Parts: sequence; structure tokens; C-alpha cells
Amino acid sequence: MHPLLTGPLRAVTLPEPEQGLARSASESLARFLPEAGPPLTVRVEDPGTGRQLEIQVPAAGLRVLAEALAQLALGHRLTLMPLEAEFSTQHAAEFLGVSRPYFVKLLEQGHIPFRKVGEQRRVRFLELLRYREKHTQAAVAAVAAMSSEHQQLGLYE
Repeated sequence: MHPLLTGPLRAVTLPEPEQGLARSASESLARFLPEAGPPLTVRVEDPGTGRQLEIQVPAAGLRVLAEALAQLALGHRLTLMPLEAEFSTQHAAEFLGVSRPYFVKLLEQGHIPFRKVGEQRRVRFLELLRYREKHTQAAVAAVAAMSSEHQQLGLYE
């Protein structure tokens, strides 16, 4: 894993004065970003020394940056997590907001794919996102069904 992505997750937020700058930067980047194409050149300047550096950045990387800036501009907290990252059962349970024993039960029942490293279970972040989305869709469908049933029974006025 890249050194920037090691260690504990760090959520990034911007103070309100910088949110406008993030919005402006995101909008400026978005104007130059093709859906696909060759890398783009970005010029950065060290504010202390004035030294400039030009770097080639894949268009997809700049799209990620533009989206990240747009989210920060809205005041949202942001972190970068590879979909292939693996979570321990404790961290995965915390992510889903459930107890560790319940989470292990979900794994053992086959609801979420995992692998074992020795005696430890590891779950890919992508699998957690898939499970959460499936669970959310099922919950929304259940609430819609209950609401429809209540309307048919005349329980709503």
C-alpha cells in the first residue's frame, strides 16, 4: 500500500473560508477534464520558495481530485480508501454500525465474502459497501411496503 494510505484513516475537512477555494478549484478542474484522454500537466508552486514543479497527471486522477474538492467545498468529511483495502472484523463491524459478534455471524452465514489469514478474518472494503447497499435497498423496500399497506388499511389520514 502506498505510504499516504497507511496508518489510521484520517478524515479531512476544510474550514469554511477554504470551502469557497475548494469549490472554485473543483469547478476550474472540471472545465478541463475530458471523460478520457491523455494525461494533463499540472503546475504547482512552493509558496515558501516560489519553486515551480510541473507534473503529468492522468485525467482520471484529476477527476478524483475535482470530485474530492467538490465534496470538501460542501463541508463534507472525506477520506481516501482503496476498494481493495481489507478490514478486520472489528473495524468492519464499526463501519457497518453493528456488534462484532453479529458481524462474524453475517460472515459465517455467507452474507459477506471474506478470507482468513491464519485465524483472522479479513473483509474487503468493496464487499462491505456492497452489503451495506443491498441492506439499505432492502430496508427502503420494506418501509415502502409497510407504508403502502398502512395506506390501504386507511391508517393514514
